[in-house]
Order: sequence, then structure tokens, then C-alpha cells
Amino acid sequence: MKLLTKAIEKKLEKFPLNSQDGKGVEAKVVCKFFAPVGSWTWYVLEGEKQDDGDWMFFGIVVSDYGAEYGYFGLRELESLSLPFGLKVERDLYFDGCLVKDLGIVAF
Repeated sequence: MKLLTKAIEKKLEKFPLNSQDGKGVEAKVVCKFFAPVGSWTWYVLEGEKQDDGDWMFFGIVVSDYGAEYGYFGLRELESLSLPFGLKVERDLYFDGCLVKDLGIVAF
């Protein structure tokens, strides 16, 4: 599965890195990636294409250990090897929301 579509790239043009600083729970979540096994989920708030062609994202990472804000790369997500040969997937039905609508507390 292709994680980053042209449509998502277009959305991210409105949300480059650091563009939502200070918005807190009113920040817009652009897209969602998840591990089909386990509890790992990546909510993208901002993103920019890097000089090397990779994408750097800032968002909320949710795991068994809780939720936290952080940076993660597209290649990093694409390279994760999960059990049973599975890979990180994009939530096809996620259409964006505000952080407060996720119902999680990130630290």
C-alpha cells in the first residue's frame, strides 16, 4: 500500500513543519497511519518533503506506552517490518479531524 498519496501531499502543503505550533488540541490531523498488528498509530499534523526525497512528519504517536508528540519519517514507516510480513498501512477512511476529536491525551 502506498502510504503517501498525491492528495495527502496536497493537503500537507497547507501544514508544513511548525505551522500548527501553539494550536494544541485545535491542531488539524491530516492523515493516519497504523500497524495492522499491535497498537501503534501515527497521526500526522504537519509534514514537509526533504531534500533527499523523504518526508518528515510531526504528529502524535500512539503505542502501548501511551501517546506522545514527535517527528517520524515516511521511509521510517515504510521500512518497519511487522509480524507475518505485514507493513504499516494508511487509514483509507480517515478524513481528518482536530486533535481534540481523537480522544487521546498526548504528552
